[in-house]
Amino acid sequence: MKQHTETPYWITLAHLPKWGAEKINRLVVKIVHDNQMSLEAFFQAENEWKDKFALSDADILDLQNAKSELPNNAFLAEDLLSQGFEIVPINSPEYSKTLKANLKLKAPTLLYVKGNKQIMQENSIAIVGSRDADKISLQFTDNIAKKASQEYKVVVSGFAKGVDKQALDSAIKYKGQSIIVLPQGIMTFGSGIKKYYKEITNGDVLVVSTFHPKAVWNAGLAMARNPIIYALASEIFVAQSAESGGTWAGVIDGLKKGRTILVRKPNEGEKNANLILIEKGAKAIDFEGNIIKNTEAVESTQKLSETSKENGIEEVISLLEKQTLTPKQILEKVQLDMSGKELAKKLKSLPNIQSIKKSNRIHYFVKQKSPTLFTSQK
Repeated sequence: MKQHTETPYWITLAHLPKWGAEKINRLVVKIVHDNQMSLEAFFQAENEWKDKFALSDADILDLQNAKSELPNNAFLAEDLLSQGFEIVPINSPEYSKTLKANLKLKAPTLLYVKGNKQIMQENSIAIVGSRDADKISLQFTDNIAKKASQEYKVVVSGFAKGVDKQALDSAIKYKGQSIIVLPQGIMTFGSGIKKYYKEITNGDVLVVSTFHPKAVWNAGLAMARNPIIYALASEIFVAQSAESGGTWAGVIDGLKKGRTILVRKPNEGEKNANLILIEKGAKAIDFEGNIIKNTEAVESTQKLSETSKENGIEEVISLLEKQTLTPKQILEKVQLDMSGKELAKKLKSLPNIQSIKKSNRIHYFVKQKSPTLFTSQK
């Protein structure tokens, strides 16, 4: 019952405007650990905020404004609990140890959940990738989810289309367990909870949200959700990544933090950034999820990539002998595994390529050799 009476206070503290998770969690440590107080007692001890908790005048004003929301949050808490949702504060033994270990003080102060909370204590993996993933990437995702389910590892999913959705559906298909990490508030996920009601009630799916319970989906929340997916997993499998976007950003951040990132080695002709991630330190794996020596993976794919690029450049030069084009126009006519900026840089390095500015855009063409005494003239 104590947690239930504390729920409005946790909601109020967890969603303090302009306070990041780290700042809120440092205050939680002072309240709960250092002073052995409940949140309810803290909010009632307003006269102690400045001296006992070393809060600034601006912080106190923020807390006073938040305190005025307590009655509304009490109704919200009652509504949440009546619908079968639960809250898991960062100091709870039910909170994911993996999430806390990976994000430390930057871990979400409060998790809103529905389902089997024990799932958060199991070994877990995340399978991540593009929303518009290729068929081979979706098949790879299915393979990894199957293997994880057989090894009793939980599959963490972000519930986006593409790789995320495939990971969830495959985990369910192979009788495994899964965590759905929402890009929205848990109370706005009614259709999803209805769809996976059987799996949730059977204890095989846990729905998790870190946002205000009534927050609707938006792109900003989707991006903020991605680090939670990565942090809930001990291992991260990358099916397919572009050279930008949520998957790319998550993997780069994970590599900087020394996380275990396993990237599917791309086949010849694939257009993705998997190889670049391997070159940056991710472990290369085959279609079945087995680790390949990085040197072998990088060398073989580099050779394929370089050969493909050189052949493509020859085709570009032949094209520019006939007309003047921008890098974007060139890429529309020639399939190259490089961006417009990379192509422009490559063209500038070639001695026989010239450029001209037309309509505020740089166009490239092949410089024709001027007739000399040693060339025949007709």
